[in-house]
Formats: sequence, structure tokens, C-alpha cells
Amino acid sequence: MPTLLTRIHAAVTIVAALAVSSPTLSQPAPAPAPVRPARPAVAPKPKPAAVPGQPQAARPVAAAPRGGAACHNGMSFDRFLAELKQQAMAEGVSQRALSEAAPYLVYDQSIVNRDRGQRVFGQVFNEFARSRASPGAASNAQARIRQHQAAFNRAEKEYGVPPAVIAAFWGLESSFGAELGKLHTLPSLVSLAYDCRRSEMFQKETIAALKIIDRGDLSASEMIGSWAGELGQTQFLPTHYFNYAVDYDGDGHRNLLSSVPDVIGSTANYIATGLKWRRGEPWLQEVRAPQNLPWDQADLTIKLPRSKWAQLGVTYPDGKPLPNDDLPASMLLPMGRTGPAFLAYANFAAYTEWNNSLIYSTTAGYLASRIAGAPPMRQPATPVAQLPFHELKELQQLLVRAGFNVGKVDGIMGQQSRTAVKTMQIKYGLPADSWPTAELLARMRGTRAEPAAAVVPPAR
Repeated sequence: MPTLLTRIHAAVTIVAALAVSSPTLSQPAPAPAPVRPARPAVAPKPKPAAVPGQPQAARPVAAAPRGGAACHNGMSFDRFLAELKQQAMAEGVSQRALSEAAPYLVYDQSIVNRDRGQRVFGQVFNEFARSRASPGAASNAQARIRQHQAAFNRAEKEYGVPPAVIAAFWGLESSFGAELGKLHTLPSLVSLAYDCRRSEMFQKETIAALKIIDRGDLSASEMIGSWAGELGQTQFLPTHYFNYAVDYDGDGHRNLLSSVPDVIGSTANYIATGLKWRRGEPWLQEVRAPQNLPWDQADLTIKLPRSKWAQLGVTYPDGKPLPNDDLPASMLLPMGRTGPAFLAYANFAAYTEWNNSLIYSTTAGYLASRIAGAPPMRQPATPVAQLPFHELKELQQLLVRAGFNVGKVDGIMGQQSRTAVKTMQIKYGLPADSWPTAELLARMRGTRAEPAAAVVPPAR
């Protein structure tokens, strides 16, 4: 996503926040610092500011592995870097840019360790939305829109992306620029490029960062951001920065670290051009689902016209009927049939592409709807039961034994795990809402259900 570390970020359940006051704002309510997808829990220590005109030491680094990385046929880091520079030059990067970047093109084992050891955030949706899409978060974003009305209006006119959609990502990703990260970008990128886990991806990201320097948007010393190489107030990977950043303040540079107009215009350009946003169409709307809904139809891969959902008894939360039209939508149940229900439209794909964590994408879409004026979502009538972490992991292990590919067995119920859960629910004649329950776990164990599930209280 602009951010985001493979919009995957090894995630499947995660992320974000809002806030920070502005000198020209009339004291918007502060929001909590953001929780970024797959970010380490402990923030890195601040680094001293760069001295103008002098490259700052990238940071203490550990030597590259002896014997070289296996995916590069044992090639040493120095030789790998030399070849990467040659590739960059073949793609048009100047010697000047390479020379400027040289002090930062160093290997840092700590970055590789973070990437391999990152853990996913496992809150359930209503807990996450309660803190990240709170009334204070929405009002703070509304204040930002008022403060920068001209840039937001221009972006909506040119790209068709509503201000609320841009502001939600802006707040979630960096608390409106308050949380940009504190690590030099180039050491992170080149270290992950040398590592074998996602080498090809980060070679491209490293070259894109060099192109940003070459184009004059940022200097090498200014490139400071997250440990995973994301840059700017909406956390773009360098390829997204290079391809979608626009100069909205007219100074001849695309600066997503400090220019708010550039941030707004660039985020709109990425959403519209990169994520194929549909002008004038909705993205996510809360609805009320009847108890007799065919729950196996509640899936992002299944799209029905709104008229069909209306026939199935789906209404708006206040009971008013849905429009009797052919606009396709999917039923989204982030916490199963006893939790909140949403209709997800074609534009919701922009959210799942930005970050494929269902919790993050649903929270971002819900927050945008709140900023745009939607009322708070209805809370579950009764607490929603959630299996404890160790039982979620056990369920995944049982699904693997049953022949399903659930990805990593990590206790995080991503899309593959949810699909497998639905299939087994259908097999056992349970409501097929993709939500892992104690009853399903008991059936797969071959025992009767036991009251072992933790209870998640409704959000207040």
C-alpha cells in the first residue's frame, strides 16, 4: 500500500492508529499511537538527526553471514551489492545517486532477524475497531480534512477518492505523520534484499529507493522510516513511492515525509490508479443479517446484488430496507454470525490490497465510513466467544491433518484458515460463517464441546 510490506506483512490479523495535534488545528482529540502490521512490539531507539550535507552512519550493523546467502549461490554481501548496483545503473540510476547512497548500503542482521521473527497482532475486530476507529479517531480525521480542505477537494476531483478514505489510511498508518519510523531505509532494504525470504521483492524496492534519490525527491539521509523500508505519512514501499507519489505543493519534489499536500495527492493517486478505486461507489456499509441467513453465502468471494441480499432478509442496521438494485456486494462477518455484519462492495478490494489483514482492512473501511458520517456500528447483543490462542493453533493443526492448506500454523485465522473452517462447518452441519468455535474444535477432536473458549466482551 502504499504501505505496506507486501500487503501481507506476514499478516493476517493486525494493525494501526490515529492522532497528533497540529499547530493550526483547534485541538483535535488525540488518538493512540498506531499499531502497524507485523511491526515489532518494541519501538527502536531514536537515532540522532542527520547533519545537513553529511551522511549519517546508518546504525551499528552485524556482518553478513559467512559463506553468503544460499539463494545467491553463496555470494558474499559485497559481491551481491556490486551486482545490485549494476542492475540499478542498467535501470537508469545515476552514479551520483549511488555515491550518495553508498554509506547506507550496508547489511544489518537485526533487520533480517525482525523480519523472520515478526509476529502478527491477534485482536478481534471489535476490540481493534474500538481503539483505532473510535469517535475520537473519526473526529480527529474530520478536523484534518477541514484543515487541508483544498488538497482533499483537489484529490477527490482528480482521482475520485473521498477525503474520508484518504484520511482513514493517513491516520491509521502514521497518526497523521507523528509516527514515521526512526530507522534509515536503505540498510533495511538492502539487508532484506540479500536475505533469501523475499530477496527479489526487496531488490526491486532497493532500486526504487535509489530512483527516488536520483529523481531528487528525498536525499539518502532523509530516507528514515519503518524497519521494513516503508516511507512517508501513509507508509509507501519505495516502488509505490516512485510510481504513485505526486508533487501537490508545487515545489518540484514529491515529499511524503513532510509535505501534507503531497501525502494527500499521492495517497489518492495510489488508491485510484494502483488499487483501481471506483469513483462514486461505496466501500463498506454496516447491515443487519437475519438469523436464518444462509451463512455459507457470507464470503468475500461471493457477490450478490443488493436486491438479493434484501430478499434474504438483510437490512440496514436501523431496519430500513436495502436499495432494490443490482449493485454487487459480499457479506462480511469479521467475527462470525453473532458479530457485526457488513456489505463489502467492489471498492473494499482496495482495502484488502492495501493490507490483506482482515482486521486491518475492515477497520480501515469502517473508520472511513465513520469519518464520512456513518453512525457507530451496532455491538453484539451477547459477548462473542473467541477460542484462546493455543486452541486456534490446535484447530489449524487439525485442519492441516484433514488435508487443508492453512498457511503458517500460528494461531492467526487468515483467509486460508477461515476457508478451511467454513468447509468443515458445512461438513458437520454447523452454521458456515467461517468463525472458529469450540463446537467445531470439539467435532474435529472427536469429543463433545467444552466451555473452553475465552469470551470477548462487546465493545463499548
